[in-house]
Amino acid sequence: MTTHAAPTTPAIYGVMAEYETADALVAATKAAREAGYSHMDGYSPYAIGEVADELGFPRSEIGAIMFVGGLCGAVTGFLIQYYLNGIDYPLNIGGRPYFSWPMFIVITWELLVLTAAASGVIGLFALCGLPQPYHPVFNVPAFERASRDRFFLVIEATDPQYDAATTRTFLTGTNPLSIEEVPE
Repeated sequence: MTTHAAPTTPAIYGVMAEYETADALVAATKAAREAGYSHMDGYSPYAIGEVADELGFPRSEIGAIMFVGGLCGAVTGFLIQYYLNGIDYPLNIGGRPYFSWPMFIVITWELLVLTAAASGVIGLFALCGLPQPYHPVFNVPAFERASRDRFFLVIEATDPQYDAATTRTFLTGTNPLSIEEVPE
C-alpha cells in the first residue's frame, strides 16, 4: 500500500506588478515606500535613479574597491621593480643609483590601471551577486520582457507589511498592466 503526501502550495516570494513606462514604475515605487513597504525591488531595461533612491540603495562601494585594488597593484609593481633592479640583480649603468625610482613610474602606473580595472570588474560582479542563474522572479513568464520594454515592481513576502490580499489591492491602485504572484 502506498501513501501519498498531501500536495503543498508553493511558497510565495512576493507579488509582482508590471508597468508600461518608467514614470509609472517610479510613481508606484514612491507610493509603496510611502505606504510603508520596505522589502521590494524594481526591475527595468535600464537604470532609473529615482527608483534606486526610493528603494534606498546605498552608495556604491565600487570606487573604494577600485582605489584599494589600484593602490595594491601600484605598490606591488613598484616593490617588484625595486627588488629586481636594486637587490636581486643590480646593474650600475651610467653611474645611476640602484634605486632609480623615476624609471619605475611607467610600470607602476600601468599596474595601477590594470589592477584597478580588474578590481572594478570583480567587485562589480561580487556586489551585484553575479552570476545569478536563478531568482524567483524568473518564474513569472512576463518577466522576460524586463530587459526589453517593461518595468516591474516586486514587493517581497518577507516585508513586515506584506499580506497577499492587501498588497495585491495596493498594487492594483498603482494602475499596473498586470499583477502576478511570484512563486519561490
